[in-house]
Amino acid sequence: MTQQVLIVDYADLQKDQNKDIQAIFEQAFGPNGTGIIAVRNVPNFVKTKSQCLLKAHTLQALPEEYLETELTDPDSLYNAGWSLGKEKLGNGSPDTAKGSFYFNPCTDTPGSAEDRAKYPLSYPCNVWPTEDKVPDFENSAKELGMLLKGVTVDLARHLDAYLQARVTSYQPNTLYHAMKDTEKVKGRLLYYYPHTKIESDDGNEDDERSESWIGWHNDSGFLTALAGDFYLDHTTGQLLDNCPDDQAGLYVADRQDEIHRVVIPSDCMAIQLGECTQILSGGVVCATPHWVRAAKTPNVARISLAAFVDTPPQFQLWTPKGATKEMVCHSDQQSKRVPPLDKRWTENGMTFGDFLTQTFQMYYNWTQP
Repeated sequence: MTQQVLIVDYADLQKDQNKDIQAIFEQAFGPNGTGIIAVRNVPNFVKTKSQCLLKAHTLQALPEEYLETELTDPDSLYNAGWSLGKEKLGNGSPDTAKGSFYFNPCTDTPGSAEDRAKYPLSYPCNVWPTEDKVPDFENSAKELGMLLKGVTVDLARHLDAYLQARVTSYQPNTLYHAMKDTEKVKGRLLYYYPHTKIESDDGNEDDERSESWIGWHNDSGFLTALAGDFYLDHTTGQLLDNCPDDQAGLYVADRQDEIHRVVIPSDCMAIQLGECTQILSGGVVCATPHWVRAAKTPNVARISLAAFVDTPPQFQLWTPKGATKEMVCHSDQQSKRVPPLDKRWTENGMTFGDFLTQTFQMYYNWTQP
């Protein structure tokens, strides 16, 4: 089933209170929602999105030697700069369906020197191609990333109000205060290569892996801002008006495990819930599993950008008073598409950094039933 995400207007996010936004939150984030919402009329968004995303084609076409020697960062486990084939699929083979470029839009050197030494995966320093290789890439990426972060912080303030109205023990402005000054923001510019068939061990086509540009997962952090996507001719880099495969794109499984193909309008950004927000809300809102289906039309590539807006790794994940682990994890209906939350969030008050470490380890070894 295909559906367009629910949309709020940027101007409404600037108001102190807005009952209409609260009603939309209930539809998008409540028990029957998909855990994702769009924002329209963000100043300069459409122009900035186009300027940044289309540079991904130039970036991925740089000589492999340059990408590997100048733009990769093994010390951060490839959480800064270029990454292709470093992540593993469920069967342990390298993921070459997409290339990623990671960057922090807030600053090239996030945190203090002590923070960077203690949390190298959370605070890696940026690595950029030279201006002659990809002109204006650094500026456009930072501009888009900061735009996405700013709108996410605006939405967090209204999400706090939504949660406070439903959970009396929820502390006012929890998300807003945690995120407004955070430097723990990771931009991920993604270039999805044209679809290729993948064979399983018995020589037959592996349908699920073959259809997937990125497999089922939950966002593990707090809020994820999405710039939407572009489809293009991989050879020429020419932008396509529409994807020729109308089944390609983002899919979300709701709390009833109903799968929806989600369409983000081209003039909108979107914001998706992460598991840490699920914990802080006591399970009132939930992160939803999602994946990206590949276009099966030959030579079609996809570009997107996500900005993961999170707290510092020392932030403690406490539920509101009175909320139980079962309420947070919805133990009776946890999705089998992702590793169980209650096996990763092992104690109330564990730090965000420890939660991420356990989550990464479990996803690395995860095979969907």
